Amino acid sequence: MIGWFGRDKNEKPLPRELGPLSAAVGGALEIDFLSLEAEALSGEPAMPLPLSGPFIIAGYGEISLDAATVLSRYYDEDHRMIQVMSTSGQPGDAVDDISFYQPWDSVVPAGQSEWRRWTGPDGLIGQPSYDADGILYSRFWGEGPERAQLVEFVEKVDDGEEQRSIHQTCMLYYRPLGSTREMLLINVERDLDLGQSQAGSSVEFLIGYGLTPADVRRV
Repeated sequence: MIGWFGRDKNEKPLPRELGPLSAAVGGALEIDFLSLEAEALSGEPAMPLPLSGPFIIAGYGEISLDAATVLSRYYDEDHRMIQVMSTSGQPGDAVDDISFYQPWDSVVPAGQSEWRRWTGPDGLIGQPSYDADGILYSRFWGEGPERAQLVEFVEKVDDGEEQRSIHQTCMLYYRPLGSTREMLLINVERDLDLGQSQAGSSVEFLIGYGLTPADVRRV
């Protein structure tokens, strides 16, 4: 995944509270995955389930999806992500949806033909289903048998020292896992600070699970 978080660990973190969870870069969140473990008990996750414990914030990202929805993302140094949807993205804002994602795989396509294979008109990303080495996921966004249009946005990411603009083109997939769902986010990332070419681009695969606001607290 694109390396965003190069902060000197000896420097003091910014105290400014960010996003609906009112947490600062350098601060900590505590995540409780006990409910997820219980719900996924009869399933076989694509990768080991995350463990409950502290989540040290290394970066914060924000995306305005529309006039009434802001996507806030808290990252740690392992590029795990707590994603929160709210109305304004301001500290104390009510949480409409919260989820957790962790990196699973990453691909850097070699050349335009490989990029077309992933993102072209008949590309793999956006098809009704995605076969991840024998694990089949169904498309979560978009109905019908045709390839769906990918979701596109620019995320402003702050690591406490600098801000970067990351262009993202993505599609979300899912599959049943016990009594819950396992999500697969396939995301094409391009660092806009590196220019308009494909340089700095990659296809990222993240595995995620829905949480409740009670599962995450600031410490």
